[in-house]
Amino acid sequence: MTIGGSTAAAELAAIRPWAATAPATDRTERLARIERARALTEGMGADALLISAGASLRYFAGVPWGATERLVAMVLPVRGAPVMICPNFELGSLQADLLIDVDIRLWEEDANPHALVADALAGVGARTLAIDPALPFQMSERLRRAAPGVSLIDGAPAIDGCRMRKSPAEIALMQQAKDMTLEVHRRAARILAPGITSSEVKRFIDEAHRAMGASGYSFCIVQFGRATAFPHGLPGEQRLEDGQLVLIDTGCTIEGYHSDITRTYAFGEPGDEVRAIWDLEKAAQAAAFAAAVPGAPCESVDFAARAVLEAAGLGPDYRLPGLPHRTGHGIGLSIHEPAYLVRGDRTPLEAGMCFSNEPMIVVPDRFGVRLEDHFYMTDTGPRWFTQPQRAIDRPFD
Repeated sequence: MTIGGSTAAAELAAIRPWAATAPATDRTERLARIERARALTEGMGADALLISAGASLRYFAGVPWGATERLVAMVLPVRGAPVMICPNFELGSLQADLLIDVDIRLWEEDANPHALVADALAGVGARTLAIDPALPFQMSERLRRAAPGVSLIDGAPAIDGCRMRKSPAEIALMQQAKDMTLEVHRRAARILAPGITSSEVKRFIDEAHRAMGASGYSFCIVQFGRATAFPHGLPGEQRLEDGQLVLIDTGCTIEGYHSDITRTYAFGEPGDEVRAIWDLEKAAQAAAFAAAVPGAPCESVDFAARAVLEAAGLGPDYRLPGLPHRTGHGIGLSIHEPAYLVRGDRTPLEAGMCFSNEPMIVVPDRFGVRLEDHFYMTDTGPRWFTQPQRAIDRPFD
């Protein structure tokens, strides 16, 4: 039995650490990323690229730090050694995390780190600097004041131009994360019983991810019944009742790469209307996948999903009942990243791009169905990371 019939204790006891672990990104690949970023930066007409703490700094340099009020950033000139700007007291931690060679320049708490960026730019004669789109506005303004002769432009074409297209090594890390999360989904379905709370299910999902070797879940949404009509849930505790829909959306990270999988299924008998909407959701997800043709614009995938729903009388556009949000998002070191499967995003689909496929249907204040799997593009078309759910009462094979 795939829904109910077990306990959290029994399922956790049966889990073993994940055996088929994907290797971490090696130095050779990181250096290739650096060279591609240089080429894209130069192609934009910039002399250097500023990469701030966060997912992009991890991507290029291996430093897995989140952004804070303290400037941690790498100046990547088109020609010349990368320069890392970092607080002095963080030097030991930085050296332990760095996976490429850089010129490290340190600042004390009462100093102006943006002046160090300006000095690094002056050292390579940079007059135009491409800025990481994730850099906070306040920091970019401080940098503008510290380097008044330098023009600042949007660095997204360089950073996204690298990160949107995943290598086989990145896809392998994402595959591991998604396989682990799907296994957690299977086991979470087995612990369901009348009266179980949403927080009990979340706690199990966190512990199950840890038992497999992840650092717990990276996020978790557990919704029962009416709460499924709200894409990201409702506050407060919920208790499962017979006949309700269950929507669970969760993921983990492996070496920083994300999974993000949603399953919606019935606990008991769902009724004819719910079954019909579930079947329509599955058809929309399939249509989106079929539309992911190499060279086609990202928005065409969104159009395909909406066409299925509109033909059945839902929508149009974002009207409800129907699909209230985009069909999908890019995924990698950030759970949501460019490109996006949404009207207006005309980025051509290319090999290596990875996306969610989740054209959720919402029936306002009653119920919602979201089936979310991910695919990656190849030269010949899309491939699923995880196989879509087969039926409302058969969430797992």
